[in-house]
Amino acid sequence: MLDFDALWDYNQPEETEQKFISLLMQAEDSGNIGYLAELLTQIARSQGLQAKCRIAHETLDRAERLLKEDLVVARIRYFLERGRVFNSSSRSMDAIPLFLNAWELGIQSSEDYYAVDAAHMLGIVESTPEKRMEWNLKALDYAEKSPKASHWLGSLYNNIGWAQVENGKLEEALELFKRALEFRKVQGTPNSVFIAKWSVAKVLRLMGQVDESIAIQMELLAETEQTSEPDGYVYEEVAECLLLLNRSEEAQQYFSFCYDRLILDNFLATKDPERIVRIKELAGRSV
Repeated sequence: MLDFDALWDYNQPEETEQKFISLLMQAEDSGNIGYLAELLTQIARSQGLQAKCRIAHETLDRAERLLKEDLVVARIRYFLERGRVFNSSSRSMDAIPLFLNAWELGIQSSEDYYAVDAAHMLGIVESTPEKRMEWNLKALDYAEKSPKASHWLGSLYNNIGWAQVENGKLEEALELFKRALEFRKVQGTPNSVFIAKWSVAKVLRLMGQVDESIAIQMELLAETEQTSEPDGYVYEEVAECLLLLNRSEEAQQYFSFCYDRLILDNFLATKDPERIVRIKELAGRSV
């Protein structure tokens, strides 16, 4: 049977969903219930990433009906994806017990990869910064000890880094983002390397090292202009740096570029509307 996990493109969930759906008939005919149940959980994940939460829950209902006690990995993945869909629909309190189930079953069955996945999700959805940090550190400990879970190190360095930013511990955050960058370079995933560089540069700006920060952001901007659409978040950081350097006219131009792109980001507009308003004002657009 085809390794459907190799088909994942998290930046293209709609295309990924269609690839997974194309395997459904073969999976159903195979008689391999565990494979079919796991495939359905990943179809649901791709649907959740498209904000198709109702459909994702229906897909997970179908997977749930297939689950048996001995299908350990399928059960863990079901808990993970049901939790992720709840989290995507702003129901984090419903997600927490599901991630706890995935964590416990993963530890019991030595499925370290999925156990760390669950712990890292708990590090995102828990209700307080202290609980989130506790789970992130627990996940990091397992990931550093288990070769099966080492894939998660980049994400954990990143998540813990942002938690440290939230706590005002910028030097600790910078060190974690640098570790994430080195890990991503070894992994060889260009988009993850890009994000890690951006994170390093942002923290440098927050630490007052503006010249170093803008140099990195301008490198990233050159990359995107050559290979894809320019990134709104890079434009935002360039603009913020220029503002701190008292280059207000240039900053306004970059805030304008930023606004044109981030206004299309529904997630940001919903999560942080005040940020969009600020960008719009600094861009000199009518409010």
